[in-house]
Amino acid sequence: MMNRRIRKQGFTLIELMIVVAIIGILAAIAIPNFLMFQLRTKTSEAKINLAAIRTAEESLFAEIGAYQDSGGAFVPAGVPGPTRQPWTPGSPFDAMGWAPEGSVYFVYSAVVGGGNNRGYTLEARGDLDGNAAGSEFGYVHPSPMDGIAPPGLSGNCLASGVWDAAAVPPAAALFNAVGACGPNDGRSDF
Repeated sequence: MMNRRIRKQGFTLIELMIVVAIIGILAAIAIPNFLMFQLRTKTSEAKINLAAIRTAEESLFAEIGAYQDSGGAFVPAGVPGPTRQPWTPGSPFDAMGWAPEGSVYFVYSAVVGGGNNRGYTLEARGDLDGNAAGSEFGYVHPSPMDGIAPPGLSGNCLASGVWDAAAVPPAAALFNAVGACGPNDGRSDF
């Protein structure tokens, strides 16, 4: 009989440790980027809902000749955070025929004013990462009568200069456009 050497096929412990280290390094790089991407995509809720509220306001105006105000209050009540909040039934937004499907990350406000109450501002506030540096989005519809909209936007929208009702003419990068109120809102905020 011949003496044959039997060789086992497999990986050594060193090879397995190198593979595990490489996977760990890739995970350490990928997971934070993935979490940041998730936060950025959640900001789309605010943009989509503001556009839907704008459509509801315009439909209501076409039907009854007036816009709906939320009374300066943000709906749902409470401080926005990294978890979804249930939508408040019976809110002023119900009168305009708009409600989101399910819970929301942002709180919403509508202020009507301007010439003959034919202008309005919409605002959404959220704090998706819970670091107290929130993201704000807005929309300004100036009155067609005099180009003036109510000074409804606040916080980052007011401080960043995208909405300044006191300026002549009013500074308004958000005239008839849904957008972020500040350079970090929805981007490098997290």
